[in-house]
Amino acid sequence: MIELRGLQKVIGQVTAIDIPDYRVEAGEVAAIIGPAGSGKSVLLDLLVGRIGPTAGSIRVAGLEPQADTEAVAAQVGVLFRDDGLYANLSPLDNLRFHCRLRGVPLPRAEDVLHQVGLADQAKTKLGRLPSGLARRLAFGRILLHVPRILLLMEPFARCDGPSITVMTGLVRAHAEAGGAALILADDAANLAGVCDSVRLLQHGCLTDAETVLPEQGTAQAFKIPVRLEGSVALLNPAEILYAEAQEGRAFLRTADGRLATQFTLNDLEQRLVRSGFFRAHRGYLVNLQHVKEVIPFTHNSFSLRLDDVDGTLIPLSKSAAAELRELLGY
Repeated sequence: MIELRGLQKVIGQVTAIDIPDYRVEAGEVAAIIGPAGSGKSVLLDLLVGRIGPTAGSIRVAGLEPQADTEAVAAQVGVLFRDDGLYANLSPLDNLRFHCRLRGVPLPRAEDVLHQVGLADQAKTKLGRLPSGLARRLAFGRILLHVPRILLLMEPFARCDGPSITVMTGLVRAHAEAGGAALILADDAANLAGVCDSVRLLQHGCLTDAETVLPEQGTAQAFKIPVRLEGSVALLNPAEILYAEAQEGRAFLRTADGRLATQFTLNDLEQRLVRSGFFRAHRGYLVNLQHVKEVIPFTHNSFSLRLDDVDGTLIPLSKSAAAELRELLGY
């Protein structure tokens, strides 16, 4: 259902993608993993027809994405890194809006809400939903037109355990019904229970061998790289108290001090959400393992006190406070 042959994409003078042969068949859930800069975003742009190949061919459901964009869109459901939802609408109204865009009967919206386990949140404002439920809704949006193929970029980003379980079940059910799915992700976390095959993408090239997935629940070695003068420090996420954004850059705070990173706060959130980090405020990502207490100052103002020697206070937005309360059950 997805076929790449002699595929190359050159951007500037750099070969961003070089894949001689790759296929995903009907009934298969496949994954391509690789760190930021490995070429996943370029590959997704090629698969959906946003850009064309420099050489070689792409077939998605037997169609050429750039030449048959509308026909491919009818066959494919695409989940991007961003949820692509409207915060001022309820989950039901979000889905109904996209039903109208695609010419899908409106009752389909309620069917999908039940599929993703959000029927009880149908009329809640999206901005009040925890990030995991919003991600579920974004996944449901791509199911509205009953696509044959799913293209999923970091599908489990910002998800809690129940949301991952719901989504993996739906992806497997899609494959068992004869569809195909391709997951693009930074790493193999949460893929063991859903994927039939996993390949590693490095500098635009696929490794020959399949990646061996860790058993579900097995801890993986994972570090955050920080460039120092003449070396690269590898931080254990457990050592990080919080991350903050300033002037478009993100900084990590540990017990030993403050370190600049090459990542944005959004990049760090995608990497650290599975390690217990929480977006407390648009400018702060906090390690919940170091949070000592939640302090309400006014009806709309909250802070998190950390367990470091200074008792650092991290601002907590009103919406994040509601999300944290639901996440932790207090």
